[in-house]
Amino acid sequence: MVSAGAPRTVPSGGPAVGVVVRPQQPPEALREHATTAEEAGAHELWLWEDCFWAGGLTSSALALAWTSRISVGLGLMPVPLRNAALTAMEVAALARAFPGRFLPGAGHGVLDWMGQVGARESSPMTLLREHLEALRPLLHGERVDVDGRYVHLDGVQLDHPPLVAPPLLVGARGPRTLALAGERGDGVILDAGPSPEEVATAVGHTGRGGDDAFRVVVFVPSAVGEDARRRIDVEADGWGNHRPATPLVGGPDEVAALVRAYGEAGATSVVLQPVGDGSDALDVVRLAGAVAGLVRGGSDV
Repeated sequence: MVSAGAPRTVPSGGPAVGVVVRPQQPPEALREHATTAEEAGAHELWLWEDCFWAGGLTSSALALAWTSRISVGLGLMPVPLRNAALTAMEVAALARAFPGRFLPGAGHGVLDWMGQVGARESSPMTLLREHLEALRPLLHGERVDVDGRYVHLDGVQLDHPPLVAPPLLVGARGPRTLALAGERGDGVILDAGPSPEEVATAVGHTGRGGDDAFRVVVFVPSAVGEDARRRIDVEADGWGNHRPATPLVGGPDEVAALVRAYGEAGATSVVLQPVGDGSDALDVVRLAGAVAGLVRGGSDV
């Protein structure tokens, strides 16, 4: 079995460039977005599992089946919704069927939503730690015994573990979760449009700065058109105190320069995140492909 720390399948030279298909898009629109992203040359296609839209693993399977080269990331699976063994079974199936192309992420999820479905626990950090401590060895084909506060596995081992273990990414914001991502994950997912400076700070909290095997995926708002920045600001009004300082707007050359700045701060993947009602979502997909070609070539993964 190949370790998750094996050489990356994307070309070197700068961050991978991806694009999010936000869950507000109906499931029947996913195929067009996925195939357009691959045809445009984006390196990565990312999906979210937000309540109460389409299931993330189902959507990932569809996107992988409809494409042949682009990597598909799921950022992220909320661990309160899942048994760790079931998560491992689902991820392993996709990793075996589409080797080297699936990038699974796990995290706390939105705690209010977890409360809505009766899955919110009193210690989200303990739950996430136990889930990661079980999930990662399962994906590496190990037999796992766990008797934790939340996760309980008695001699569990996958019959069909991944032939190539995918990198296990962890969604994180605060210092404690960032440190956990560095300790128990193969990478971290940073959302809400952090600036390059904030990315550098977050990487420092993981304790994995300078580790070429550690992935740092950054979601940054992006829009196309003359009023692109205004539409990003309108959406950011609902984000509380956080307003993205470095949105990915402008022509491909301008956006590519911003992507390179994120790479210098430690990002290994910069993911364009459409905003608003999604009216320009396909334009953002095409922008991601153009920028990917400028930063480090198209989706020759």
